[in-house]
Amino acid sequence: MVSQDQAAAKAAVLIEALPWLKRFHDEIIVVKFGGNAMIDDELKRAFAEDMVYLRYAGVKPVVVHGGGPQITAELTRRGIPSEFRGGYRVTTAESMPVIRQVLKEQVGGELVALINEHGDLGRGISGDEHGLFTGEVRGDLGLVGDVTAVDPDGVLRILGDGHIPVVSTVANGPDSWLNVNADRAAAALAVALGAAKLVILTDVAGLYSDWPDRDSLVSVITTAELEQLLPSLESGMIPKMAACLEAVAGGVPKAAIIDGREKHSILLEVFTQSGIGTEVVPA
Repeated sequence: MVSQDQAAAKAAVLIEALPWLKRFHDEIIVVKFGGNAMIDDELKRAFAEDMVYLRYAGVKPVVVHGGGPQITAELTRRGIPSEFRGGYRVTTAESMPVIRQVLKEQVGGELVALINEHGDLGRGISGDEHGLFTGEVRGDLGLVGDVTAVDPDGVLRILGDGHIPVVSTVANGPDSWLNVNADRAAAALAVALGAAKLVILTDVAGLYSDWPDRDSLVSVITTAELEQLLPSLESGMIPKMAACLEAVAGGVPKAAIIDGREKHSILLEVFTQSGIGTEVVPA
């Protein structure tokens, strides 16, 4: 049985969320799903619960995901080698259809199923459908591209029907599908949707100004400060912080990276006064 003190503590938590419920009611929040949260069953289930909670709280969540570990596992199973250059997967004509299938059917399909355990809410959409993402080839990585245009109509239709879009990051290229970075795709989609916030899940507590000094965790950083700091960051952090920078520069009021290893980290970031992780705001 819940004690009076426990009940009061729960009420205090709910009241703390009130300003953020008002701020984000009927607003779009784009969440990039990745890191440990993508491969840990308990974290995946908690993430799906967070998305459903946001939806029933009056927020419009849009999930964007990659699927690196799952792609590597499926390519290995089929005897297709994986090669990486500068943190990017070299994508061949042989591997591209496999990548699309894993992203849409395996990773996206599982997320939709977990969301739908709480009601008929999740809807999967691949970035090459309805002209959602258009891209161009980058460098010498094969069918790897950058998103150059976004048509958000398909995602807006899903939101308009009261559902939660789950977006896999494949783009239409000049001659074929392109494998695009999920962080940057999420930023481009957040801008196109006029989102109130972009949240990127990662495997660290946030941005450190002097890594590995854990006391140097940055709670809030402006776009001007981030532009100066960006070249000195660890290579794995650069795409995530660059995505936050692009989103805010494109008109999204706030972007954040948070620790996806923490259960219900999305709710802590959106609905608590202190938030967690690192938030990027306009200069």
